[in-house]
Amino acid sequence: MIEVKNLTKKFGDFTAVDDISFDVKNGEIFAFLGPNGAGKSTTIKMLTTLLSQTSGKIKLNGYDPKTDSDAVRRSFGIVFQDPSLDDELTAWENMEFHGALYDIPKKVRRERIEKLIGFVDLTDRKNSLVKEFSGGMKRRLEIARGLLHHPKIMFLDEPTLGLDPQTRNHMWEYLSGLNKTEGTTVFFTTHYMEEAERIAQRIAIIDHGKIIAIGTADDLKQKTGTSSLEDAFLALTVFYWLWGTVLVLFFKEPARGII
Repeated sequence: MIEVKNLTKKFGDFTAVDDISFDVKNGEIFAFLGPNGAGKSTTIKMLTTLLSQTSGKIKLNGYDPKTDSDAVRRSFGIVFQDPSLDDELTAWENMEFHGALYDIPKKVRRERIEKLIGFVDLTDRKNSLVKEFSGGMKRRLEIARGLLHHPKIMFLDEPTLGLDPQTRNHMWEYLSGLNKTEGTTVFFTTHYMEEAERIAQRIAIIDHGKIIAIGTADDLKQKTGTSSLEDAFLALTVFYWLWGTVLVLFFKEPARGII
């Protein structure tokens, strides 16, 4: 469903994403983990047509974001890390506007909006302006909006940030159910390691713009001799940071250009 080959993104002299390659299978739940500034959000922006890559190739649902951007956009839904709702519209109006952009027929659109607003527990606030919502309420509405057009791929960039544990669990139950019944591919980033270990079928760890490990949670724990995904994550990223520092000190070259 997602194919990435030698993907690189540079901003001037800074390399944010450095020659990464990976694939995500149709119907897979895939986690993309890394420290802040590791290149996660930049990668998602390239996958979702918000940024053009400096080099490398992307295929999403069989389409190239550079040449088939409209087809790519119809293939995915997304919950951004940063807020993206219109605060001057109501919850319902935000959903209606999104559904209209995707040409969802009015009857189907309104049935889905009613169901999804209920799913995120906002039925009693559906006619309230979004600017009156708490951060958690806005997050729940963004998740509902991203699911409205029943995308083949769902991108979730820190989707549960700021949500209470009950809402987090409810959201993942719904997404896991959607994955099983409709085969929706889920690509998400998170800082909640237990969430990634419990939900993801495979995990890629990125640091300093490079993918340093990829596999199941058990694969990563076995590789590092640790008992939890959090410990495996720390072991891998600390080792990569230390190795990069050694290379800089002894060879006086940028670590990301050597590893």
